Amino acid sequence: MNTTADEADAPQRRSLWQRFLLGRRQIRQRTDGSLSQRMILVAALWIGVLLAGGGYALDRVLTGALTSYFDQSLETVLRAQILSAEIDPYGDVMFNRTAADQRFLEPYSGLYWQVSGAGHEDLTSRSLWDRTLDFGDPQRHIEPFSFSSDQFPTEKLRIIAQDVKLPGSKTWWRFQVAESRDGLNAQIAVLRRTLVRSFLLLGAGLVMMAALQTLYGLWPLRKVRLEIAKMRAGRASRITEAMPIEVAPMVDELNALIEHNERQAEEARRHAGNLAHALKTPLTVIMNAATADSADLSETVVREARTMRRQVDHHLARARAVGRRGHAHSRADVWPSLESVERAVSRLYPHVRFDMDGPTDLQVHVERQDLDEMLGNLIENAAKYGGGSVFVTVRGQAGFVEFLVEDDGAGIAEDDRSRLFDRGARLDSGKPGTGLGLAIVRDVAEIYEGTVGLEESEDLGGLLVRLRLPAAN
Repeated sequence: MNTTADEADAPQRRSLWQRFLLGRRQIRQRTDGSLSQRMILVAALWIGVLLAGGGYALDRVLTGALTSYFDQSLETVLRAQILSAEIDPYGDVMFNRTAADQRFLEPYSGLYWQVSGAGHEDLTSRSLWDRTLDFGDPQRHIEPFSFSSDQFPTEKLRIIAQDVKLPGSKTWWRFQVAESRDGLNAQIAVLRRTLVRSFLLLGAGLVMMAALQTLYGLWPLRKVRLEIAKMRAGRASRITEAMPIEVAPMVDELNALIEHNERQAEEARRHAGNLAHALKTPLTVIMNAATADSADLSETVVREARTMRRQVDHHLARARAVGRRGHAHSRADVWPSLESVERAVSRLYPHVRFDMDGPTDLQVHVERQDLDEMLGNLIENAAKYGGGSVFVTVRGQAGFVEFLVEDDGAGIAEDDRSRLFDRGARLDSGKPGTGLGLAIVRDVAEIYEGTVGLEESEDLGGLLVRLRLPAAN
């Protein structure tokens, strides 16, 4: 059975469409809506509320103005009727001139007048024919007042009336002039259609402007996304595009984070290389001794194994410090760490006298384990190589906490001090140790952006180690 090319491609198209829908679904699950849609929706709602309120207020004002103008024209006719009215010999109202508007003479023309008085028959315009106007408000009004009337089923009226006592008559006469609201309603309908169309057009324009403003305002975020895509593709290492003031701090922080990650990756590579290089020589010695069937093979293995263990311990300490440095909230209380180290070293060197001085509320931006390790190495070295007295001073200084560890030993010549920070360097090989203590202290301190230096103690005459770590308080 033969199939066309479209039929053969149909499963592939369905597969692509399914992958597209799956990607869209995953994006929706990872996001919390669109900033552009939120901003445009809020702007549209606010514009709609303002235009609706403004349109209603404007409709009330313009409708009131049209109605007021309509009433003024009726009042003009009412005033003319009152001025032309007289009392005839029978006590009824008569007009000394006829109304100028011919509609008063045409039956059901939409323009009417009527004069009513207690005890007298209503005097009406010919246009009313067989109908009469309602008296309206029974209270007396010596000033003109207007109202709407639905008394005629087929015609809605706007009526203006006034109560007048004519000369020669004791009766209060109510003069009324009425006109159909059809013309007024037509004008109001045209006005409202114009308002609705104008405000809809204005609203659409404002929403479109808000959408363009939103898209233009958020465009730098799209530039950031494109720059990050370039970095991921390997075409760039930093975001170098100029950004608006509001976005620039975020870009700076992102570049700083990338630099921090690169620095950590470089440190990891360097540590791995250093460890491999440090282990290469002992392994070579062991391999050579084993190949030559050396008589002191066991001693060689033990010696070189110790060397490898020292190197592994050193690099593990650095790796732990680098990993913990990523915690921005890392902090440790200085005094409890000092007391803990002092108790541990006192058990190893019971003959040594320890003295500590300084504030007890200082904190450093260092993990507690790393602080204990650095202080433990320094205080243990002072107890091991000193003459029996160790003095530790702690003080805060310009954003740092400074530790001064002094001993009363023989001290170290200035030319030899820099060598002590080399891995495995020892000036006194008669005492047990690995020669890694100061090297570990230096490396861990530098990881936390601290420093360590060697000086001569003026008070005790031995070595003074100055350790500076960033303060947390």
